[in-house]
Amino acid sequence: MQYRARRVDYFYTRVKDRPGEAYQLLSHLANSDVNLLAFSVVPMGPDVAQLTLFPDNVEHMVQSAENAGLVLEGPYPALLVQGDDRLGALAEIHAKLYDARVNVFSAIAVTDGKGCYGYVIYVHPDEIDLATSAVT
Repeated sequence: MQYRARRVDYFYTRVKDRPGEAYQLLSHLANSDVNLLAFSVVPMGPDVAQLTLFPDNVEHMVQSAENAGLVLEGPYPALLVQGDDRLGALAEIHAKLYDARVNVFSAIAVTDGKGCYGYVIYVHPDEIDLATSAVT
């Protein structure tokens, strides 16, 4: 497998920036059998953090969040690329997006240390279909 790319939906919620907030959310989702494809936390100011969730099953996560009284914003589209790690792998993907004139406004990649990588690419919603076509 060189790489596999697919459209995914993500949601975010903002919480007080203090110990245990991410743990409480992730524990609730795990106890509700919500599988996440990706997860991130970023600061949004001195006292607020944004937790971004990429569920495997959107409807199941939305229902679980509603049951817990959790306020989610979304869904928003992104691309999830998973593949064999090699020199230039991300550049190849960006070349395809560039050729399609798609703007990447944020992205994050990580390797597993065993030869594979995961890459989340954020594009504007009106460009998601074009981006998906460009990289698949």
